[in-house]
Amino acid sequence: MNPKQTEMAAKIILPLIVLFIIIQAWAGLSTIVEDFPTPSATYEAATEVFADPFYIESEDDKGIAWQVLSSLQRVFGGFALAIIVGVPVGLMVGMSKNFQYALDPYIQILKPVSPLAWLPLLLFVFRDIDLTAVSTIFITSIWPIIINTALGVRSVSEDYLNVAKVLQFNPMEKVTKIILPVAVPYIFTGMRLSLGIAWLVIVAAEMLTGGIGIGFWIWDEYNNLNYHNIIIGIIIVGIVGWVLDMIMGVIADFFDYRKKGRA
Repeated sequence: MNPKQTEMAAKIILPLIVLFIIIQAWAGLSTIVEDFPTPSATYEAATEVFADPFYIESEDDKGIAWQVLSSLQRVFGGFALAIIVGVPVGLMVGMSKNFQYALDPYIQILKPVSPLAWLPLLLFVFRDIDLTAVSTIFITSIWPIIINTALGVRSVSEDYLNVAKVLQFNPMEKVTKIILPVAVPYIFTGMRLSLGIAWLVIVAAEMLTGGIGIGFWIWDEYNNLNYHNIIIGIIIVGIVGWVLDMIMGVIADFFDYRKKGRA
């Protein structure tokens, strides 16, 4: 086998070995913890869950596909708002020391606040499940975009900025022709981190706000003592999060001139 074939085989075989170990540990745990679902019981439950993922019995009783799509709709709503606000704010923080001095203390204070701390206040303000979830995602996922955008702006070489002065670029030309081309890879890195946080937040938000969504579905299955469905929900959340991260990673690599240069 050549090195590429060896690497490909390792990428396939090693995860399968880890999966085997996880299943064995899972099976062992099910013998220790009373009523803990076994891998085989969970598999049987999964076949039922995915047998008709798009069924609709009522407004509050829908298939797993609708649960995930509802969560994704809220995630992308809050994520889009975070981009719309975060990128301009990050540009201003990166370009202006005064903006940095004015906003940095509040960024550092609000950044570590848990989404669970925002939920009660936002639910009181909006009194709507969807608006509460979207606004919570917006508030908690905007910080990586602001920070990475500002970092991208500060990474612009002084030589480039001097060229802008020589060519007498106005502020808009300076941003579009000098700053953004350099800062874009950093911006997309921030967006990638932000989307991961948004998907993380939505599960906790839906558990507390109710309605339809994968987070509420997991909590509802807990209340119904369907513990195997909780495991299925965890796996779904992980896979969807992984897919979202891969998509954002591909997009970020496409706009990253540094990787294109190495290629």
